[in-house]
Amino acid sequence: MSVAGVDRALAALACLAGLLGVALSAAAAHIPGADSLKTAAQFLLFHAPAILALIGFGTAGLARTGLARTASGLLVLGLILFCGDLSVRTWLQRPLFPMAAPTGGVVLLGGWLVGILCALVPARRTV
Repeated sequence: MSVAGVDRALAALACLAGLLGVALSAAAAHIPGADSLKTAAQFLLFHAPAILALIGFGTAGLARTGLARTASGLLVLGLILFCGDLSVRTWLQRPLFPMAAPTGGVVLLGGWLVGILCALVPARRTV
């Protein structure tokens, strides 16, 4: 996959996170006691614009693209594990796999830490 293709894929995954966040919010409103779905929806909706911003900063040359892609990828993976586990637990009454949500949470924290580096490490300037 090309460099631009990776950015487009991450942007598409961010938009998918937003879509799923809206869908889970709606589902949670109609399912009594679906607090886990509400949490998953919030996480998806909070992280979707962050992923888009990171990719935008990288492609605009405001941040190192590698750091922006790494942070974005970690956020996507963390969302899959964390929100996926909360959703599967709600609907199937079993975990995605043991420790999926905590692992996803740690991966999300890692994504935000790399995001800090993305903001602090200057982008390479071409002469």
